[in-house]
Amino acid sequence: MTKARIALIVLVVAVAFGQRTSAQSFTYSLLDRYFKSLQEQAGIPGMSGVVLQNGSPAWWYQNGKQDVDANLPARTDTPYYIAGLSQVLSSTLLLKKCVDESYLEVSDRVVRWDPEFREPGTTVKDLLTHTAPGGGYRFDLTRFAELSPVINQCASSPYAQVLDTSIFRQLAMLSSVPNAALATPTAADQRLFDAGTLQRYASIVRSVAAAYRIASGRATKSDFSGTSLDRAVGVISTVEDLAKFDHALSDGFVATDTLKAAWSRGATPLGLGWFVQSYNNERLVWQFGVVKDAYSGLILKLPDRNITLILLANSDGLSAPFALENGDVTTSLFAKTFLRLITGS
Repeated sequence: MTKARIALIVLVVAVAFGQRTSAQSFTYSLLDRYFKSLQEQAGIPGMSGVVLQNGSPAWWYQNGKQDVDANLPARTDTPYYIAGLSQVLSSTLLLKKCVDESYLEVSDRVVRWDPEFREPGTTVKDLLTHTAPGGGYRFDLTRFAELSPVINQCASSPYAQVLDTSIFRQLAMLSSVPNAALATPTAADQRLFDAGTLQRYASIVRSVAAAYRIASGRATKSDFSGTSLDRAVGVISTVEDLAKFDHALSDGFVATDTLKAAWSRGATPLGLGWFVQSYNNERLVWQFGVVKDAYSGLILKLPDRNITLILLANSDGLSAPFALENGDVTTSLFAKTFLRLITGS
């Protein structure tokens, strides 16, 4: 190959790369502008986000205040209560520790692992997919939380400890907390976690973004208490930490066949802990979190493009207006805006 031809190839590649980079920059510039407008319309005081491509951050978002009175800006390392988004951590933990590394089958009846469970015919898969007793779909986080005793049993350790050691520590998610109650640890908590870890948890809980109620377009601080959340869905995290989790999913954190099953829709709108739907013949995998008058969050994945959007907010405006529990993420203005910009349709 002549030097002239090599130079031409290098030039063509450079131009193509520059065009892709320019197009991406334009897309994310528009996304930033639209999200700021939507955030303002929803009255969300503070919002943090990230878009990941192939498991690596391609765009960060931080806008507004994590605490209006203290004039503290929302940042990508701001901790939020993630509520129902905790399902993706719980389900991944169960699939990794109990299915990939142990002998649990999702077809197992829950009572095999938790004899005190009151539904003798319900399977682990039923809880993961929000399948109601007797069949049909019913979104119920309280019932989903019954997976915690299953994880306790199959992993031979309490849920919070397994979540800490097998996800948070392993993935260096060091700004995440299994539940807010660990800020005031009991004697049992002190036996499970060392003093340094408990001190770090307490510090994170103190720095959580303030919760806000939105009424008539005005934000006022909510009286929300994190300890009111069930321990299975009371996780605190940041978009930076959740980005590490997403990277791990892209990098073989759970077995390929296991992840494929988790992201395959069955009789309900969910796979195993994740909602699954189609958008213009493209598969979407997603989950949401909402605490009324307090917090909300969204994780939206386009697996075939290996693109992920993660958003966290300190009001319920990201999720509450859109009835996401019905299983259609495109009702969310934030999700629909993102999808239109990324897919062009």
